[in-house]
Amino acid sequence: MAITNPTKKRVAILIDQKFEDCEFQIPYKALQQAGAEVTVLGSRMNEKYEGKQKQVSIKPDATVTEARPEEFDAVVIPDGMAPDTLRNNPNAVNFVQRAMQLGKLIAAVCHGPQMLIEGDLLKGKNATGFVSIHKDMINAGANYMDEPLVVDGNLITSRQPGDLAIFTTAILTRLGLGIPEQALPDERDTTAHWWQLAQAWGGNSKREIADALNTALTGERYARKAFELYAQKTSDVQLRSLLYEMIENKQSHIQMLEQRLKDLDASESISASAADIYASLQDWLHSSDDMAILRRTLGDIQTGVVDSYNLRKQYTDPTSTALFTEIEADLAQYEQRLAKLYHARIGDQSTQPAMPTTSASVTG
Repeated sequence: MAITNPTKKRVAILIDQKFEDCEFQIPYKALQQAGAEVTVLGSRMNEKYEGKQKQVSIKPDATVTEARPEEFDAVVIPDGMAPDTLRNNPNAVNFVQRAMQLGKLIAAVCHGPQMLIEGDLLKGKNATGFVSIHKDMINAGANYMDEPLVVDGNLITSRQPGDLAIFTTAILTRLGLGIPEQALPDERDTTAHWWQLAQAWGGNSKREIADALNTALTGERYARKAFELYAQKTSDVQLRSLLYEMIENKQSHIQMLEQRLKDLDASESISASAADIYASLQDWLHSSDDMAILRRTLGDIQTGVVDSYNLRKQYTDPTSTALFTEIEADLAQYEQRLAKLYHARIGDQSTQPAMPTTSASVTG
């Protein structure tokens, strides 16, 4: 494979089917804007690769079989289902291994480190990745760090879409590249408007981020009101105490989400504004059966865990992503406490003495 301009910084991006669209697109666009020569590498030349979210589809410029790591300055490995497919391609694994040996910049985000695991390239390295593969990374010898950006020598890793602007800035900085008429923030600056940078490179718009915040706000307000009504109805002292604690936690979440919307100069949605009213109109909220209330509370918390998890892995604003992550962690902790209480109550019921059988009950 011939490099068309040997004076430019040359970057290879590795993809396969179901790559994560934004995790390909943001580094791809930023590197192009910075004047780098970007080569998309796949497993097969004649195949068109489609992103997981179906927002991006692209044919590779070359394959990992024909490409030579010596011809590149950096290798970028996006997320999605692609890394798990690429790790089964020995040519792709060998390409990354050789690039690492040559001291090329290796940048992997989210599930991208699966390629590094397969290539035995994480031993003794500080690194990060998506939470679901953190144990795999540790088992591969990495010192896993739950940080937006971890740099160890020529290795750059990040966790999720919310980190993409920081991740991409780190790549550009280490390649000595910049964007014309645009100053790049310091990658350690937590006050920078990273979402705006991500948006300029194909990430989420302010409206999309605001919609996500409103989705979370609707859920938190609805749950707060529901928990208030549960607390009024239940006769279970422990459950009532836990409900009041969760109500305070919900209020804290609501204030954080409201503040983030204000910071973005975005308005609340109709659903977020009406969430309390909608919750109070639900007939099942007025049940006074303690076990039914406990199970309903547990179900509401479990729904919130899933919803906040889905929000935090989708959006390219690190500040909002951090809020969704905090909400998810709080809800997961309450889920465990509610489950423990539920099992205790089930145990209490199962150890209750049986009612004596009378001749009347036997004969009917």
